[in-house]
Amino acid sequence: MPSTEGLPANAGSAERIAVDVAVGVLFDAHGRFLLTSRPEGKVYAGYWEFPGGKLERGETVEQALKRELHEELGIVIGEAEPWKVELMDYPHARVRLHFCKVRRWSGELQMRERQSARWQELPVQVRPVLPGTVPVLCWLAQEAGFSGPTHGD
Repeated sequence: MPSTEGLPANAGSAERIAVDVAVGVLFDAHGRFLLTSRPEGKVYAGYWEFPGGKLERGETVEQALKRELHEELGIVIGEAEPWKVELMDYPHARVRLHFCKVRRWSGELQMRERQSARWQELPVQVRPVLPGTVPVLCWLAQEAGFSGPTHGD
């Protein structure tokens, strides 16, 4: 696990307000999904996750996802299909993750935050996987009738 050194003393407290985050589960024509690594300098740097980011004041989940995926990956997404919502308590933040399926976009993937990206199938081959990513892998496995392990962490 990453170090929690330097985090506020109340980082694990239950009173923390959840930050809303839009997350894109992008699928390619072969049914694979995109995972990206968290860039250096961010909490959980090097961990793999589905791309996305925080909602700004007044934004809908879809608006935030469109903005974030353009900022991070240089793509313009089509419709974002709302899928599931998961609340995660990390040592550094409490986040409400709004997962959306995305099957259409335009543009070539560009790693604008110096992150890495990999198209994956189950079980995923990249490690380590961010804890907030694990439920999504389980949901994808359920939908696909996949009965093996989804990740190696």
